[in-house]
This record gives sequence, structure tokens and C-alpha cells, in this order.
Amino acid sequence: MSTTATTTSEEVSSNEWEVIHMSEQEEDLIHRMYNLVGDKWNLIAGRIPGRKAEEIERFWIMRHTHTFSVTKNQSKAKDS
Repeated sequence: MSTTATTTSEEVSSNEWEVIHMSEQEEDLIHRMYNLVGDKWNLIAGRIPGRKAEEIERFWIMRHTHTFSVTKNQSKAKDS
């Protein structure tokens, strides 16, 4: 008799992420810290009270992915 464990995935598609709102000061601090330490989200989160590393990483990904897609679309329009 063998038993197999079933696992459920907790991963969520980035399309399902809720928008994370940061204050201007939080955004500035995240950008400055990222330039200093890179993607060390736990270290950055330690400087922003009430924010989790996952939340800051998700904010960063969403912000920079959007910027990339807008820039990419603009360059395609210029080439046409």
C-alpha cells in the first residue's frame, strides 16, 4: 500500500496580482535601495515599515514590466 502526497500550488499568475499602491516616499526609497543593493527585497522591506518583501518585489516587477511593455510598444510604433 503506497500513499502519494498531493500538493497544491500557491503560485498566482502575475495577471491576477492586485495593484500595489506605494507612497511617493516609498517608491523613491525602493528605487534608491534597489540601486544600492539590487533585488534584496528583505533588506529593502526592512527599511519600509509595514511592507513585506513579497509586496515590494511584486510592486517592482509590476512597475518595471509595465514600463518595459510601454517602451516596447512605442518603439514598434516608430518602426511602422
